[in-house]
Amino acid sequence: MAGVSSLLGVLLQPLLYSGTAFAQQISLSGAAPSDCPNVPSSNGAPVVATGFSAQLVATGLSGPRGLVLDSKGALLVVEQGKGIKRLTLSDNGGSCLTVAQTTTLVQNTDLTHSIEVSQDGKTLFASTSDEVFSWAYDVDTASVSNQRTIIKNMTNSDHISRTLLLSRKQPDLLLVSRGSGENIDKLAAHEPNGISQIRAFNLSALPPGAVYDYPSQGRSLGWGLRNSVGVAEHPVTGGVYSVENSADQLSRSQTDIHQDNPGEELNFHGYLNGTTEDGQGTNYGYPTCFALWKTDGFPDLASGMRVGSQFALDPKDDGACASDYTSPRLTFQAHTAPLDIKFNANGTLAYVTFHGSWNRDEPVGYKLSVVSFGDGSRGEPAEPADSTAAAVDVLTNADLAACPGACFRPVGLAVDDDTGRVFMTSDSTGEIYVVQRLPGAGGLAAGPSSGVSARLGLLWFDGGLLPLVGWTLVVSAVLGGGVMFAVPVSG
Repeated sequence: MAGVSSLLGVLLQPLLYSGTAFAQQISLSGAAPSDCPNVPSSNGAPVVATGFSAQLVATGLSGPRGLVLDSKGALLVVEQGKGIKRLTLSDNGGSCLTVAQTTTLVQNTDLTHSIEVSQDGKTLFASTSDEVFSWAYDVDTASVSNQRTIIKNMTNSDHISRTLLLSRKQPDLLLVSRGSGENIDKLAAHEPNGISQIRAFNLSALPPGAVYDYPSQGRSLGWGLRNSVGVAEHPVTGGVYSVENSADQLSRSQTDIHQDNPGEELNFHGYLNGTTEDGQGTNYGYPTCFALWKTDGFPDLASGMRVGSQFALDPKDDGACASDYTSPRLTFQAHTAPLDIKFNANGTLAYVTFHGSWNRDEPVGYKLSVVSFGDGSRGEPAEPADSTAAAVDVLTNADLAACPGACFRPVGLAVDDDTGRVFMTSDSTGEIYVVQRLPGAGGLAAGPSSGVSARLGLLWFDGGLLPLVGWTLVVSAVLGGGVMFAVPVSG
């Protein structure tokens, strides 16, 4: 093995000196087949993590937000303040996709963000800041009809997205998330107001012509949720998760803490099948309590407080925050602004879009990341609740200093369960990207939520060694920015 160590040293030495730029070059060179038609981006190519490929699929859209795949594999995307478009794709294999045809399905300037389609593919749903609509959807003619309002009374200012999720485990249930009307919205402290909540509505129980009232009807999955724009259901267990955009410009003990606190949140909301689960329908803290991200220099840090602990703006209320409210399952870096979460087919990975900061000296976010859920059987994140390394970057902007003006800003996600492709919108650039894990890519190397890991470590594939034909043993190593190489070992 001494010879192997020497060989590793020889191979690692030039890579250690070449650094991140070399890693980015390797990642980008594998982003798509070389003969794939180039769709130009106004902001240059993103940095793609090793083990993934990526391709720009569509440009020229107007503020694209939520998107979903219909039963024929076409993309349905909400253009904020404009309507819904259908993009038919030409499939050239892998991540090489191009737009073959664009059709306007709905013209409605009040649509803000979210879109869903029923499991049978025959009903389309979208939302304004006040209402949820449904349409009969004909996938063969690419047309909608019979618009109907099914939920109303959700109007407030500031956070106007109304995220929709149709359960695959309980197909009659439509989940709707409503955010706050301002940064610190005191109305959210009273559950009957229906603000900063996620509620589930039984569509099969809605009589013809009737409309649900959001604040007073439906089933509460949680309140005290400032702005949970992303909501997802685990495909194996049926557990419901949301990603939370926490508050801005906070101070504690007359100290400005807004640069690094509070953290963004991944919250768990139990199951929709009636299974008893602590936390479902409970209060997650807002506008009183927030999740701790950076502990260093945090004023009046009490013993035992760590990443994810609930804190109050007045330290004397920290105890109540810890005992009376539901803490996040994971916490992400402050102001990264998670806007969507989607699971892969077997529930081992959750993809999360981070739209990016607006009120921090050094920009953060502006990326697509992935959170490991282990083998998927338990429906739980692999990392503990106080981890700072749960989110691993997949697609990032090359220069955060240029953000937000010259960066893509991830928003909505759609996952093709058959191919593993992940589609992502960028509202700032009017683009849609497709991302796909490469064949043979195995376990993820955990890295800090704030960026790409700069450490050297080992990456084992599928719980063991990467098998290659004619190679008895393979040692795989990952270098900071994502360079991977394999060394054959005899015997």
